[in-house]
Amino acid sequence: MVVRPRDDPDGHPGPGRSGGGGPDPDGARAADAIARGVRGAEPGEVPGRLCEVAVELLPVIGASVSLRSEGMPVQLSASSAQAAHLAQIQATLGDGPCQSALEDGAPVLACDLTTGRDAGRWPVFAQQATEAGVRAVYAVPLGSGAVCVGTLDLYRDRPGGLTDRQLHTARVVAGVMTVALMALPHGDEPGTQDGEDWLSGLATDHDEIYQAVGMIMAQLGVSADDALARLRADAFAHGRTALDVARDVIAHRTRFDR
Repeated sequence: MVVRPRDDPDGHPGPGRSGGGGPDPDGARAADAIARGVRGAEPGEVPGRLCEVAVELLPVIGASVSLRSEGMPVQLSASSAQAAHLAQIQATLGDGPCQSALEDGAPVLACDLTTGRDAGRWPVFAQQATEAGVRAVYAVPLGSGAVCVGTLDLYRDRPGGLTDRQLHTARVVAGVMTVALMALPHGDEPGTQDGEDWLSGLATDHDEIYQAVGMIMAQLGVSADDALARLRADAFAHGRTALDVARDVIAHRTRFDR
């Protein structure tokens, strides 16, 4: 479900509205938690710290952040190994709330992956997510519909949605995450080494996948898109993530034949 700001049915003000222009205690709490969470962090550590802040502030058990990419989403950070695994599942399948949020440019709340509309919308992802102990996923875009650079994905171990105030808090964390990502060195600033790419060192999993894609291209004589599709298909067929298969390709444990 794509969520737009609105007032709660019981009359509570929606995101960004405190009712009568009064103070916003939820916003203040979020701001305090974010300030504590990122204090003393190096720029490259901030995405991971903010994932941990999201878990502290919201009724979720994990969080991850991924960037939009032409091939697969680039997973940057996660609050736990479980959250990282869920992000890899979505990247492998090319389907899930994360992908839908990127396409819609608005938050997508999959409130119950065990049954009903959400389970039917992403059936394979829903099955694998529930097997991994997750029953609900909330994907919040980083940026706007016009310029959406990625998503903050939140994972919950029981069905249920977010209140408008909780969604507002998630948007606040996502907004700070976007600013933090845009502030990372792009490689053309004074003091950066020649050729040092934006997010260098953060997206090591992504680098491994595309190293494997290059090897599959050479093995099969196919394009990068076709090689990535073969990698994803092999992962899906064997119930693994694309990253797991990529590591086997790099280590020469798996080879793709014509």
